[in-house]
Amino acid sequence: MSDVVTIGVFDGLHLGHRDILGRAIERAREAAGRCIVVSFDPHPDVVLAKTFQAVAPLTPLPEKRERLAALGVDALDLLPFTREMASLPPEEFVDLHLVAPHRPSRLVVGENFALGHRRAGDVKRLLEIGRSRGFQVEAVPLRFVDGSPVSSTRIREALAAGRVDQAGHLLGRRYALGGIVVRGDAIGRTLGFPTANLRLHEEKLVPAHGIYAVWARIEESEARLPAAMSIGVRPTFGGDVRTLEVHLIDWSGELPGRALEVEFVAWLRGERRFDGPEPLIEAMKQDVRDARRRLEEAPEPAPWAPRDPHPA
Repeated sequence: MSDVVTIGVFDGLHLGHRDILGRAIERAREAAGRCIVVSFDPHPDVVLAKTFQAVAPLTPLPEKRERLAALGVDALDLLPFTREMASLPPEEFVDLHLVAPHRPSRLVVGENFALGHRRAGDVKRLLEIGRSRGFQVEAVPLRFVDGSPVSSTRIREALAAGRVDQAGHLLGRRYALGGIVVRGDAIGRTLGFPTANLRLHEEKLVPAHGIYAVWARIEESEARLPAAMSIGVRPTFGGDVRTLEVHLIDWSGELPGRALEVEFVAWLRGERRFDGPEPLIEAMKQDVRDARRRLEEAPEPAPWAPRDPHPA
């Protein structure tokens, strides 16, 4: 029995990450061992005060645990990242955090991976360290989509621009948000379009303000419901706080207190201020028509991934 280790932040668990994880799982099964993921919390860029510090994660820790388990990862070793850890020479980092706790037979990383002080522990250096510590190092090539490497940065940029379809293409699944429905001020209901006000389970990156076509799922049901979702501050009514509102098309019932999850399918339009309720109502009618059409045209959704119950 021989364990295989892979290491990284893996925020998003996108197609490139899944290539690395798939290779690590394959090697672990060949060796009749476990696949162990070593990751970090908080994100190293937050600790090192880079621009990432103001950005919410693509995959919060509970979701990351679920998705890793669903992929076949046997264990997640979460390291509390500190500036002291960042200053370690590569050899010391490997000895302390990989060899001592896991004694891997193989380390699987992306070809552009590096660890340790000033990222000195690149693949070439890791190969040298592995030879002296008794483990092999395997570098997995980058995954390219539309001519560029898949990365968490590309996904963030797509979501920040409302390009949820592009983000889903890079992730290999539709981007999703989940939370608890809370009571709002019922403006949507008074306009003839009742909405569920979503409070997220945990901090997660929210796409750009605008109107989206989404699939919605209530609590533990596997049934998908067509919906239109609004992200924004409701400028027609002088709002200044971001809200996440979901209108379930052709559905009625009580939702406050229930869990709701949405998968983003398509951007419909940006958020706009209307001159009163009537033009807003007309726009919302068109939004529902557009959402229905985009969902009908969309490919069949993949099965819902395993989820944490997220008790309220």
